Amino acid sequence: MIKRLVATLVLVMVTATVLFAHDLFLKLETYFVPPGATVRVAVLNGTFARSEASIAPDRLLDLSVVGPMARRSLPRDAWRPAGDSTWLTVPTGAPGTYVIGASLAPRELSLSADDFNSYLEHDGIPDVLEARTRLGELARPVRERYQKHVKAILQVGEARTDAFATPLGYPAELLPLGNPYTLHVGDTLALRCLVDGMPAARQLVIGGGEHDGRAMPEVRARSDADGVVRFALGMPGRWYVKFVHMEPASRDGVDYESKWATLTFEVR
Repeated sequence: MIKRLVATLVLVMVTATVLFAHDLFLKLETYFVPPGATVRVAVLNGTFARSEASIAPDRLLDLSVVGPMARRSLPRDAWRPAGDSTWLTVPTGAPGTYVIGASLAPRELSLSADDFNSYLEHDGIPDVLEARTRLGELARPVRERYQKHVKAILQVGEARTDAFATPLGYPAELLPLGNPYTLHVGDTLALRCLVDGMPAARQLVIGGGEHDGRAMPEVRARSDADGVVRFALGMPGRWYVKFVHMEPASRDGVDYESKWATLTFEVR
């Protein structure tokens, strides 16, 4: 009886972890590498500290890198699932600022009303939660179609170049308005939130990361009318910025469609 109770509690804990560990990040051990280096990128499907599940390469719609010369596609075999994690191998070349990007195909899931409401609260989607409250829909279960798009900006050698400003054309994307590697602790990074290529006004965006192995406190900000959001870089470390853009849907039996974007980089 006790063993069965323990097993049930563990299952509940694992289910909750999977439910609320929705984010996807590209994370490097260091974002500063020498020219010609081959970098190993952790694809974290869960949180910025831990991956909960690997991702098969057949889910990729795009896998590419932008360097000082041009954008090029990466082979699918560079994306390798291993246990609960996925690893991406990316060769660099000449000095410059590089962007690695990956875009996943949409997937669908069904959620109970309580699970969906908790997910909205936990993952930073308050506008949908407020709308459900206002419309008296908090007890309604939902089916959601979601799609995730991730980027990492790294610095190869000393030369700063403008790859950071290249839109990858993903359905959701964070585009820095300045090179993060020209900034220092105490500076402010401005980014434009793009959804289907257009600026997303009033989008809630969350920034965080880790410093010396410890999580930074997350900060939240709203984009302005031009889709621009700003974050003060208050400490060194590996940073992420993320948002989830969700809208009601009324086709194919789907109630909501969400588009996720994350961007990672490092501040020294």
